Amino acid sequence: MEFLYEYGLFFAKAVTFVAAVAAIVMIVVAAGMKPKGDKGELKITNLTEDLDELKHGMKQELLPKKAFKAYEKQRKAEQKAKEKAADSNGKPTDKRDMRIFVLDFNGSIDAKEVSALREEVSAIIAIYEKGDEVIVNVESGGGMVHGYGLASSQLDRLRQAKIPLSICVDKVAASGGYMMACVAEKIYAAPFAIVGSIGVVAQLPNFNRLLKKHEIDYEQHTAGDFKRTLTVFGENTDEGREKFQQELEETHVLFKSFIAQYRPNVDLEKVATGEHWYGQQAIELGLVDEISTSDDVIMALAKERTVLKLKYKTRKTLADKVAHGASASFSAIFDQFASKNQPLK
Repeated sequence: MEFLYEYGLFFAKAVTFVAAVAAIVMIVVAAGMKPKGDKGELKITNLTEDLDELKHGMKQELLPKKAFKAYEKQRKAEQKAKEKAADSNGKPTDKRDMRIFVLDFNGSIDAKEVSALREEVSAIIAIYEKGDEVIVNVESGGGMVHGYGLASSQLDRLRQAKIPLSICVDKVAASGGYMMACVAEKIYAAPFAIVGSIGVVAQLPNFNRLLKKHEIDYEQHTAGDFKRTLTVFGENTDEGREKFQQELEETHVLFKSFIAQYRPNVDLEKVATGEHWYGQQAIELGLVDEISTSDDVIMALAKERTVLKLKYKTRKTLADKVAHGASASFSAIFDQFASKNQPLK
């Protein structure tokens, strides 16, 4: 009798668990049916104000009261002087009216972050005023050619709009990452940032011999001799390999011509070998222009200019929120269920 009771209790818990999971899935699916065209939002952070507040807070903590009061008085006097200063047109002459827009691009293999980059670039072009500049912090080891080609084209939109563009590389801008970086008029790199890798690579496994060993047939039908050059499951040919290598070489030629367009003084024969260099080596090769971290660049500019960080974020839909909650709930329910039904030792 006790066995039947325990079994019934276990069965009831199992049914409840499955029902809860099914309900969560239904909610996620329903929430996912949102209207198309739901856009994200552009978040703007005033880095100049943040740095001013940081400096003010540090002064308050470290200076004696008398010295801090003197600092506060001087700070207010400088602010009033700036407010009164005006040119003949009645416009403020303070350099802080000239803006620096900062963007971050942390690239993945497929460069999916380009969707946010295009929104950020479009926003800057829409509100651009003479004197504005753009800095993009690039961090990427490269990836798919078409993805990084589009990302580079988005940065080129700024150049075409005559907006001064600089790139900062703190960690890595290699291959497709450097393709983006070279679009800038000036490239800053940290001393040990990885730069370069101007080359093209492609690799794939082939399971044809394994399939043959287990007597598994694989068929692939194409129209066009080179619709497929190399395949994962089929038997590759020397002709296909040769064509595949030819395509890689052609892509490399395009890559090099792209670099030459924006950095004509670079010796491509020397740098377009697929090798990478550290920042302090890259400056000697002309791949970068100055050794500096993005923090130093931004802090120096924030002393005289208004530095604004732009970040485009897609709004989280109900589906996203429910899915996140469902994942947490699922884990909690499963852990609780498993712990209560462990066999006795």
